[in-house]
Amino acid sequence: MSSQDTSTIYNQNIITRLCKQDSHNMYVLHRALTQQLIKNRNANTKTRSEVRGGGRKPWKQKGTGRARAGSNRSPLWRGGGVIFGPRTKKDKNKINKKEKQLALRILIENKLKNRIITEDFIDKLNKPSTKAIINNLKKYNLDTNITHNILIIVSKKSDNLYLSTRNLKNVELLNANHINIISLLKAHQIIINKDALNIINKTYYD
Repeated sequence: MSSQDTSTIYNQNIITRLCKQDSHNMYVLHRALTQQLIKNRNANTKTRSEVRGGGRKPWKQKGTGRARAGSNRSPLWRGGGVIFGPRTKKDKNKINKKEKQLALRILIENKLKNRIITEDFIDKLNKPSTKAIINNLKKYNLDTNITHNILIIVSKKSDNLYLSTRNLKNVELLNANHINIISLLKAHQIIINKDALNIINKTYYD
């Protein structure tokens, strides 16, 4: 079997240690999702008091015939401050590590029915090849033109694998150490290799 061929599908179940009430704890899941969405907000504009300069009055108040101006950093001026621009908000939805791990475990278990576990999902491509990725996905009856949001979780990203998948708009590649709430929620199908599954077991279930 060549390095670009997919391997046998294995029936390996993720170790579960959640109680029934935890598996339906939507409150924790909502908090984790809100916290991640808030962290994604990074725009921060400056008001007229924060923009550099503008300390000197551009011209005298009367006698020039021009409109009065007190600062060249007024929002009306080019290079001035922004009146109602986006601001970085304080993160009031901080959650602790255990809550975040619980939310991820809830999602992992809810997505079990849509997972495909492989021994080695083309971790060693000889060269970047989007066509090879598409052909391998078709072996799992996954068509990139039909199946929405395919999440591939690997133990370690390779450059060739990253370059091969980045042009597929509905395919996301993640390290097992970097799984997150939004990526799991968006995923309709999850492909994960055995090494990545072991990392998830060790991180979230040991």
